[in-house]
Amino acid sequence: MEAYDLVVIGSGPAGRRAAVQGAKLGKSVLVVENRRRVGGVSVHTGTIPSKTLRETVLNLTGWRERGFYGRSYRVKQNIDGSDLGDRLTMTLEHEVEILEHQFQRNGVRCLAGLARFIDPHRMIVSCPDGREQPVTAERIVIATGTVPFHPSNVPFDGEHIVDSDAVIETPRVPRSITVVGAGVIGIEYATIFSALDVPVTLIEPRDSFLDFIDREIIDDFVHQLRDRGVTIRLGTPVTRVMLDDQNWVVTELADGRRIRTEMLLYAAGRMGATADLGLDKAGISTDKRGRIAVDPKTFQTEVPHIYAAGDVIGFPSLASTSMEQGRIAACHAFNLPLPPAPQYFPYGIYAVPEISTIGMSEQEARDKGFAYECGIARFRETSRGHIMGLNAGLMKMIFAIDSRKLLGVHIIGEGATELIHIGQAVLNLGGTLEYFIENTFNYPTLAEAYKIAALDAWNRMPRAAAITVPIPSALEGEGPLAAAPAE
Repeated sequence: MEAYDLVVIGSGPAGRRAAVQGAKLGKSVLVVENRRRVGGVSVHTGTIPSKTLRETVLNLTGWRERGFYGRSYRVKQNIDGSDLGDRLTMTLEHEVEILEHQFQRNGVRCLAGLARFIDPHRMIVSCPDGREQPVTAERIVIATGTVPFHPSNVPFDGEHIVDSDAVIETPRVPRSITVVGAGVIGIEYATIFSALDVPVTLIEPRDSFLDFIDREIIDDFVHQLRDRGVTIRLGTPVTRVMLDDQNWVVTELADGRRIRTEMLLYAAGRMGATADLGLDKAGISTDKRGRIAVDPKTFQTEVPHIYAAGDVIGFPSLASTSMEQGRIAACHAFNLPLPPAPQYFPYGIYAVPEISTIGMSEQEARDKGFAYECGIARFRETSRGHIMGLNAGLMKMIFAIDSRKLLGVHIIGEGATELIHIGQAVLNLGGTLEYFIENTFNYPTLAEAYKIAALDAWNRMPRAAAITVPIPSALEGEGPLAAAPAE
């Protein structure tokens, strides 16, 4: 039996970071990966391929240039599955090679196979060649990720009725598509297919979607989708899915409506990939979706030497947070002290358009009793936005009136997931409105929207409150305080 200081089950973002962190602490580390190559869901069917698909579609369709040349503009007239698959293959090969090299140079051993517990410290790895490899570990991190949820009333066939894994494994461009589930995954794929000019019907059984995003951002997002012809059906659960005699998918809704499309993508939920791990032998239980409960600060399970991190523990299920969870788990496992985690981290939704957010939404600020004010900057009003031909996109900033501290930043539009990091730094450092007004931003850039939104908020601030603080130096000499202009 091979013995290790740390065994990591899964090589996605959480698993890779836990493994490398353990190796850097001088521990012997084994990564067990059920796929033939490392990378986990993130590299093979999740984060990396879906974002690659998005970028490929935006490039081949000429999406970013349509503000100048019109909606009929195309870089490539006829786009098919092979166009999408070729770039996916190139990107994924590159990602796997980088990860394999990272493990190699840090002395992390990898073993392909399915791990299952036989007791809290020992497991058997069933390898692709039929070999059964026994392994024992002092510490264990479970980072197996998730698999798509398959309800009994949806007859998946991998061609006409698919899940979010199959849509990547065999990419194609249907003549029309129904997307069930308006979570992050469903929204991303619905908008990607819409950018290909595929008619899209988006179905969500709840009356709202992406509830953690500021409602003003969602309102703008819905307006853009409807303007592109996306049909949105909220508050209507799916009761039946079937193929008609022409192999088109018919989706029946609880309100009696029927939707007929060439393809259906079911993206309403995922389940923790834990069914085959034998967790009961290790003394670990899961919820009905196969997710493992952990201490949110240490990521320890109910068995102290076993940790879990990444999507397998549930929300927020982001690659970025999963990486940090894996690192923290490995550090705690070997008694390495860590500073307190930052209060806020950004969310990124790689839809078309992108959405990114950090901090409080306007509703949260109101519910917590803050006296606040908002500032808005629209990308089309910036010089860089005009240069890029942007007709949409906005940034919303929320400030406390009394302290003038930044409470939240919410962005929709081109580059939102990159722009958010400026707000992240200022928010976690306790910065105020004055930072954005008094500092110089490169011009022309979309980041200049921070200054515009801050000035917009400043102009909305109650004058009685504003007059108790010094006039921002950037505005000195520009007239009375009450008349300070918005940029």
